[in-house]
Amino acid sequence: MIKKDKLKIIPKLLKRIIQPKTKEELLILLQKSYQANLIDSDSLMMLEGVLGISDMQARDIMIPRSQVSFININDSIDVIIDTALHTAHSRFPVIDEDNNNVIGILLAKDLVRLNKEKDLDLRDILRPPVYIPESKKLNVLLKEFRSNRNHIAIVVDEYAGIAGILTIEDVLEQIVGEIEDEFDYDENEDNIIQEETATIRIKASTELEEFNEFFKTNYPINEYQTVGGLVISKLGHLPKKNEPIHFDGFDIEVLRRDSRRLYLLRFSVNLDQIDQDILN
Repeated sequence: MIKKDKLKIIPKLLKRIIQPKTKEELLILLQKSYQANLIDSDSLMMLEGVLGISDMQARDIMIPRSQVSFININDSIDVIIDTALHTAHSRFPVIDEDNNNVIGILLAKDLVRLNKEKDLDLRDILRPPVYIPESKKLNVLLKEFRSNRNHIAIVVDEYAGIAGILTIEDVLEQIVGEIEDEFDYDENEDNIIQEETATIRIKASTELEEFNEFFKTNYPINEYQTVGGLVISKLGHLPKKNEPIHFDGFDIEVLRRDSRRLYLLRFSVNLDQIDQDILN
């Protein structure tokens, strides 16, 4: 029979065994909780994402300046509206000629006022820009986004130049995965869909054998099982949503992804420029 004094130390022993002392131990505990069906896969993904953003900085997920849709304050209202319609964003950094001179943030919904009230000056409806350094921790930034009710920040480098932009959606996607956009992911949809003559939308989970058959290529299926695996292997990392991807004559755009995997890709291809080494 176990003595009472020994029974008292059992909770302390369990606490020492179960209580993680490092983030790595906590992640292992979460994985074991998932394997024991205590939490589902979505919960595991979000908990891992919450832990992950504390180690990430603005530079890790920002949209680089070269890929930002700026609006020039000196453009006509027609040009500005065309830009807003073409990009389908809800917020735009507004510059005065120079991409390093962001003078405010334009909300797409304010364009209705600008178009209706002809005497309204664009400068009068701009929101003040928020600047953050590239080294800003994402967990701190998310807290500031929430407390200040701000949705977009301008990322600056060590020389105070514009490095890119970051939105609250970009940060949240590190936790919950990609937030649905116009490219809804339909499990029942065909793996490969021809959008235009040289533009094809492809699920990243598409078997490479099906990809080879469509493009008449001969990528080795024993090395890459899926199209997503092929893209990641070619780059050596999981590409960001706005990252330019070029290899073997393909221009590739990431349409949907989360912090761990690719879901949907758009391939633009000129058949005459495809690397002859990968053709059948």
